[in-house]
Amino acid sequence: MYSVEEIKELLKAFDESKATKIEIKNEKGEQFMICQQQTKPVAVENIIKTEVPVFEETAAAESTVPAEDAKKSDGTPITSPMVGVFYAAPAPDKEPYVSVGTKVNKGDVLCLIEAMKLMNEVTAEKNGEISEICVENGQVVEYGQPLFMIK
Repeated sequence: MYSVEEIKELLKAFDESKATKIEIKNEKGEQFMICQQQTKPVAVENIIKTEVPVFEETAAAESTVPAEDAKKSDGTPITSPMVGVFYAAPAPDKEPYVSVGTKVNKGDVLCLIEAMKLMNEVTAEKNGEISEICVENGQVVEYGQPLFMIK
């Protein structure tokens, strides 16, 4: 297998590139793949300070909308691109980016997801109207969890 130093060098080169996925396979048939989500980081001064509740397994399960339920709802789900903390507004004293009934265009910022102390913008994937907000401000969200419904 590869040494730690080789992997560190590979990760550094991958991080500096514009690639989103790389798969490595050696002559022994050993392989690994690295993927990264393309998101827009937000300036540190926009970081929102709120206390994040500690979730137990049952509390987290009750507070999320299962993917099956999202499909039954009116519209198309916009899902979380990563695990992190959902923030509806750019700062605690600012208005939320969107609310139910807001008309959005493809590329409009809908919320922020804080992951590893970086704020990442989640944008609309299509034009439409927000028909539902599936999570609450400050809630921990999972990869692929529905955040909004858009119709």
